[in-house]
Amino acid sequence: MTERRFKLATAQYPIDRLEGWQAYTAKVSGWVEAAVAEGARLLVFPEYGAMELASLFPAPVPSDLTGSLEAVASLEPEVVAFHEGLARRFGVYILGASLPVRAGENRYHNRAWLYGPEGTKDYQDKIVMTRFEREEWGVSGASELKLFVTSLGRLGVCICYDVEFPLLARAQVEAGAELILAPSCTETLRGYWRVRVGAQARALENQCLAVHSPTVGDAPWSPAVDANRGAAAVYGPPDLDFPDDGVLALGELDKPSWVYAEIDLDRVAEVREQGAVLNHRHWPEQMTVAASGITRVTV
Repeated sequence: MTERRFKLATAQYPIDRLEGWQAYTAKVSGWVEAAVAEGARLLVFPEYGAMELASLFPAPVPSDLTGSLEAVASLEPEVVAFHEGLARRFGVYILGASLPVRAGENRYHNRAWLYGPEGTKDYQDKIVMTRFEREEWGVSGASELKLFVTSLGRLGVCICYDVEFPLLARAQVEAGAELILAPSCTETLRGYWRVRVGAQARALENQCLAVHSPTVGDAPWSPAVDANRGAAAVYGPPDLDFPDDGVLALGELDKPSWVYAEIDLDRVAEVREQGAVLNHRHWPEQMTVAASGITRVTV
């Protein structure tokens, strides 16, 4: 049975230089424990938050872009097993911080795993790569979008840049998604705002909820995640019982913390049926006109 109402926690997660694997597990466990203590049932961590694991390796790995990618990817089995155990232990859903994973010889994907309280898990790979990922890091885009059917509703995951492209989230929504999770890692305020505007636009046009989780803070030892800006938030459509600006919850910029929101999926269903506007229902109307071509005129 689906829980239509629950509490969600989305992280403003700091990148730390860690002394060892136990320091990492203690840090993440502490974050999960804190959210669970507040009653959160779904916990969302950001894109590339797992890159702090590069600090566990000896020099020059942490300061080498390619070396840190390879090192963190090698830890995927341990990271997955650890988070799977956390989700079971606390009886919650966890979208773990994304990490690079091997996708063939000298190929990597940017992967976010979703862990369920019963030991279930699956992942969403990032679809569209940023210039940094393409040109400097050699991370490639995947080609499969997924819908996660959970006891907390139907979720889609659009990793960072992906949430800036409307057709990706739309495909997930047409498959049934009511929430879009948008983990991010942005080094500038411009980058943060691009992801934020994208998340808010997806919530507006699909009349759904969009959950943003960024990395925060400086990690000068890492060429991959050296600077991190952002504020976690939960956005909805500005209509009916939702806030006038669509912002259900918003954190303090760049401050490590959880941001909490009470989720009511019945409000999503209601706004799609009875809203002052019906963006979700009217989406196909634009497609017919756009497909018919453009009439060029001179004035």
